[in-house]
Amino acid sequence: MLYLPDPDPTRRVLHLTLTSGLSREFAAPWSRVGLDDPIPVADAVREGRLVWLGGQEDTARRYPRLGLVLPYDFALAAVPLTAEADDRAHEPTGAGLLFLWPGSHGPDLDEKEGKALEAARSLLTTILLRAAAAGRPMRPSPYPVVLRPLPAPTPGPAEAAATMAFVRRLPGGNCALDLNGTITFITPEAADLLGAPVSDLLGALPWEALPWMDTPAIENHYRATVMSRLTRSFIAERPTGQRVCFDLYPDNTGISVRITTVSGRPSVAVPVPPAGPEQPAPSRATALYPLMLLAVTLTEAAHAQDVVEKAADQIVPSLGAHALALLAEQDGRVRIVGHRGYSAEHLAELDGTPVSADTAITHILHTATPLFFGDAGELLAAHPDAVIEDGMAAWAFLPLIASNRPIGSLVLAYGHPRVFAPGERAVLTSIAGLIAQALDRARLYDATHQLARSLQTGLLPHTLPRVPGLDVAARYLPAAYGLEIGGDFYDLIRIDDTTVAAAIGDVQGHNVNAAALMGQVRTAVHAGAGAPPEEVLARTNRLVTDLEPGLFTSCLYAHIDLAGHTLRVASAGHPPPLLRHPGGATEMLDLPTGLLLGIEPGATYTAVEIPFSPGSLLALYTDGLVEAPDRDIEDAIGAVESLIGDAPERHPLGELADELIEHAHRDGPRPDDIALLLLRTEGP
Repeated sequence: MLYLPDPDPTRRVLHLTLTSGLSREFAAPWSRVGLDDPIPVADAVREGRLVWLGGQEDTARRYPRLGLVLPYDFALAAVPLTAEADDRAHEPTGAGLLFLWPGSHGPDLDEKEGKALEAARSLLTTILLRAAAAGRPMRPSPYPVVLRPLPAPTPGPAEAAATMAFVRRLPGGNCALDLNGTITFITPEAADLLGAPVSDLLGALPWEALPWMDTPAIENHYRATVMSRLTRSFIAERPTGQRVCFDLYPDNTGISVRITTVSGRPSVAVPVPPAGPEQPAPSRATALYPLMLLAVTLTEAAHAQDVVEKAADQIVPSLGAHALALLAEQDGRVRIVGHRGYSAEHLAELDGTPVSADTAITHILHTATPLFFGDAGELLAAHPDAVIEDGMAAWAFLPLIASNRPIGSLVLAYGHPRVFAPGERAVLTSIAGLIAQALDRARLYDATHQLARSLQTGLLPHTLPRVPGLDVAARYLPAAYGLEIGGDFYDLIRIDDTTVAAAIGDVQGHNVNAAALMGQVRTAVHAGAGAPPEEVLARTNRLVTDLEPGLFTSCLYAHIDLAGHTLRVASAGHPPPLLRHPGGATEMLDLPTGLLLGIEPGATYTAVEIPFSPGSLLALYTDGLVEAPDRDIEDAIGAVESLIGDAPERHPLGELADELIEHAHRDGPRPDDIALLLLRTEGP
């Protein structure tokens, strides 16, 4: 399977462009892979490395989504298409290759296979780079190209007759399936055992042509055989009570099936579905896989937009839809949550439609009843004012129901008129139900996330006071995980024209309780500003102890006399500040470290007075700036000290603050909040 990147570099998506050994229908759910998805080919391309899975257990352990949806025996290798390590003239192509081996493969990649992988990677990378250099970069196609094996030479009449005679002499019946499961050949004996004429079976999927085979278990045997390339047998029971044994023999072109009757052996088939009129696709068996894959995928959707992207990635290719839109009710109006395939102009006309309007979308919001229109005439007959976008010819309007209430609608549009059979309507309704639950969770998360961010923003200073003779820059970055809310804070307090106080602190935790305590600590420090630093910390400590929050707080308070060029600092268990002197010499201030706030109500603190000459720079920070796994804290502080010392004399403080934050994230996102406050007095 060959994956190419999206032509738009801002979209972190890989598109399946070519496949061999799997049918297009089988590969459809994997035709669009997010570069950040937990999928082997995405990891290989994103990280520029080989990903090898040595079997079913390895797959289930490292890639649970893949292991749940494809619980079959196979080995897998994913490789990025990148230039040679010593080829500095080219950037990586952003493409990737995925290879599958039969379940009979051992847990390791052997030397010969490794060389073959490297040869394929090198050749295809060269082709992609040459095409790009020539101004003809390879782009993903709308649908994957399926490479089929070269056909065998056509046998002569005598050879064909001998082959058929050989097949008919075998006991039982015989048939052949292609890689999609379609019956391409079947003997009359096999048709008799299946209970249908040859004409009804040729060109059909068994579980769609035969109602008694329309069970997920039977299709699962086929899928397991295709994926593992291992011989497989199972027994099914016809409605007449006759038990039939199926022996499946796969290769890279399809599956040969031998069908025989069974007596004296227990049946292992799943229950036979109730008798009734045969329904067209999708069958119950076929529908299981899009539903299962969608359900697994949606568990990874945190935000509403994630739900849109992941649902569109699965539904559009799997069900053959042309476009998808998710809409929700908000304040009495219909709002667009997201879409795929629709034009922005078309949906802009729908966005903001009053719920009281008479449209298909508002109808299902009121009634929670799905609507299906097989062609434009049906839609216009029901809703004459409907605006039909070019290229769309059939529609399904499905209610999104969560907690027994409609929260929005899913609209699917198709490029050709179609008949929505009862089976397909049930499948689409189930899909809408899965999306509704995921969207409801995501919207709750988004609302909580926004509330937390608003709380955090409200507790931190919106602007810092302007003080003559003092240049200031501040930065705050929440932790990389969770609700992006924490207890880090900073403040700058103007006392008079030549005196200011600076404070920075870190409340234990990354939740609403930490943020609330942070607000109280910052208020207490602000209220005591102007008193000696040791008194400010002592008073704040008594307040925090009286509150009994169960959380501890580090804090550093600095009293700056701009006229006297002095700095008095006291610390309650906070990381030491850094002071750059005029000329560039930088030092870590060695301060007496008092107890964290909130431990002992009678704790005392000691202040130290330090010269603060014109042109000096003081850096206050929380531990998120310097703490990282497997790194010594003193080395990390020393690295920040060097960056400050090496900066040009009059380097803009805002740029220096950004450089320090970027340095902190060079090894990846930090798990802790970062607060940073830089203060520099004007030089002589």
